[in-house]
Amino acid sequence: MRILFRTVLWSTALFAALVGTVLASTMFGPVSLDAGTVVRAMLNTLAYPSDVGLDSGQVGVGEHTAGVPVPDVSYTQPLSFDVDRTDQIIVEKVRLPRIVLGAVVGFALGTAGAVMQGFFKNPMADPSIIGVSSGAAVGAVATIAFPVTMPFGLQTAAFVGAILAAFGVYFIATQGGRTPVATLLLAGLAVQTFLGAGVSYLLLNAGEGLEEAILWLMGRLRYSNWGDVGSTLPFVVLLFVVLLAYARDLNVMLLGEEDAHALGIDVERTKRLLLAASALVTAAAVAVAGIIGFVGLIIPHIMRLIVGPDHRILIPTSALAGATFLVLADTLARAGPGPVMPVGIVTAAVGAPFFLFLLRQREVHAL
Repeated sequence: MRILFRTVLWSTALFAALVGTVLASTMFGPVSLDAGTVVRAMLNTLAYPSDVGLDSGQVGVGEHTAGVPVPDVSYTQPLSFDVDRTDQIIVEKVRLPRIVLGAVVGFALGTAGAVMQGFFKNPMADPSIIGVSSGAAVGAVATIAFPVTMPFGLQTAAFVGAILAAFGVYFIATQGGRTPVATLLLAGLAVQTFLGAGVSYLLLNAGEGLEEAILWLMGRLRYSNWGDVGSTLPFVVLLFVVLLAYARDLNVMLLGEEDAHALGIDVERTKRLLLAASALVTAAAVAVAGIIGFVGLIIPHIMRLIVGPDHRILIPTSALAGATFLVLADTLARAGPGPVMPVGIVTAAVGAPFFLFLLRQREVHAL
C-alpha cells in the first residue's frame, strides 16, 4: 500500500509538471500566446475517431511499386471555443503536434531506459544498448539514400530496422535457450559498431538527401504532425503497461537469476518479454523522432536517485520525467538563435554535463 501511495504521489506531481511544461511551451514562440488562448485552442483540438476506412499506399523500390491498403481514420472535434483563426492554427497545426510527440517520445525513452538499466544492472545502460537506434538509423538513411517507397515512408523503414537489429542481437546472444546478460551486452555493442559502418556508407551515397539524413540522425521533432502522434501514442502506452506489469519481476531479477528462479520467476521468459517490449517502445520513439540521446540514460538515473530502485515507482516516474525533459529540451531548441536546432543537440548539450556533474558529486548509484 505504501508503494502504491508513493507511486501515485510522485506520478501525480510529475504529470502536473508535464502539463505545465506543455502549456508553457505552447505559449512560447515567434508569436507569443496567452494561457487562456492556448487552453481554449487545445480544447478545440481534442477529437475522437468517427470513421475508420482503408486508403491505398505504395510499397516498392524505384519505379517498381505496388499498392497496399493502409488505415484511414477520420476524427470529429466536439468543442468549438472562440479563438482567433490564426492562433488556432498556430496551436493546433504547428506547435501542439510537435510538443505532444516530444512528450510521447520522451515518455517512451524514459520507460525503456529504466527497464534497460534494471535489466543489465548497470546505471550506464540506455535503450539503444541492444542496437535499436543503430538499426533504425540504417533503415531511415537507406530510405533517404535510395528510392524506397512504403506506407509512412521513413518511419516504417526506421521501425523495421530497429526491430530487426534488436532481435538480431538477441538471437546472436542466445545459446541453448539461455541469454546471458553479459553476452547480450557485448553482442549489442558489436552490432552497433557494424551498423554504424553501414550508416556511414549510406551517408556517402545519400546525395541530395545527405542533409535530411544528418538532421534525422541528430534527432528532430520539427516536422511532426498528428499522424505521427496517432501512430505512436497507443503503441507506447500499451508497451508501457506491459513493462509496468513486469516491474515486480524486474525487481526480483536484481537479486540474481538463480534467486529469481527460486522465487518462482520464469527468468528466460521474463528476459525475452522485457527485451522485446523495450526494443519495440524504443523503436516506436526513434522511428518518428530520430536518434535522441541521453533521455533514456540520464532521466532514469536521476529518478533512481530520487525515488529509489523499486521499478514499480521508477518506471512511471522515469516515463513522466522523460516526457517533461524532452518537451523542455525541444522548447530550448526552438528558442535558440538562428535556424531551429534538432532536439538531439540540446539533449546531448544539457544531458552530458549534468551527468558528469552527478558523477563528480557522488558515485554512480548501484542497482
